[in-house]
Amino acid sequence: MNDKPVALVTGASSGIGRVTARALAQAGYRVFGTTRKAAPESADGVTMLTCDVTDEASVQAMVAELLRQAGRIDVLVNNAGIGLLGGAEESSAAQAQALFDVNVFGLLRVTNAVLPTMRRQQRGRIINMSSILGLIPAPYNALYASTKHAVEGYSESLDHELRTAGIRVVLVEPGLTRTAFEENITRPDRRLPEYDAERSRAEARMQKGVLGGDAPEVVAATVVKAARLPRPKLRYTAGKQATQVRFLRRFLPESLVDRALRKANALPA
Repeated sequence: MNDKPVALVTGASSGIGRVTARALAQAGYRVFGTTRKAAPESADGVTMLTCDVTDEASVQAMVAELLRQAGRIDVLVNNAGIGLLGGAEESSAAQAQALFDVNVFGLLRVTNAVLPTMRRQQRGRIINMSSILGLIPAPYNALYASTKHAVEGYSESLDHELRTAGIRVVLVEPGLTRTAFEENITRPDRRLPEYDAERSRAEARMQKGVLGGDAPEVVAATVVKAARLPRPKLRYTAGKQATQVRFLRRFLPESLVDRALRKANALPA
């Protein structure tokens, strides 16, 4: 019988999720990853399972298959997510709901699916992928930032609920990361010409930031650290930029943070 600890990483077909799954495998975990498409053959020590986090039946079937193969789950990394870049006014309520369905309710579905097993085990670690945009305002990323703010509040509250069951909830907060920019970014479903110029500038800034961002291995290493420590902190920033942003948000007056944010986004004071 395989006695390795078992980890599940959602959204592990590419980007941060793929690198994180591989890093956990190298750290000695038996790793399962999820993908929305037909699961490819296992590779690099990661067994891929098909799962759509917006579908309750799909989530339940995926967790049942993992438990059939492994018998337990020790670490969940809720990484699956999508982005949305554009003016908040440019997205319909339906598009906003679809974004929350992946980034917030998808995370909740998978968490709820693994918790009965973790409670029976009296141990477990849930690592939720947040962002520096869960800490600060984000012009032209308002809806995406809202999902990450929701993940922050949910995770911190859930951690208090589960500690007595031997389960800890941890947030990992990356900054801009060198992954495929177009991969998980969606555009507004009702673009308005009034926002064209600023939206284009925001997209160019993000593309530039991604090119100069942290390697996904930085985030993966932070996840492995958060998974292995016996007494984890609630939050771990991943990378220099995220650490700086968290410091600024925590210690500077709001007026200075506001001014710095507008300057960074080339917005008039």
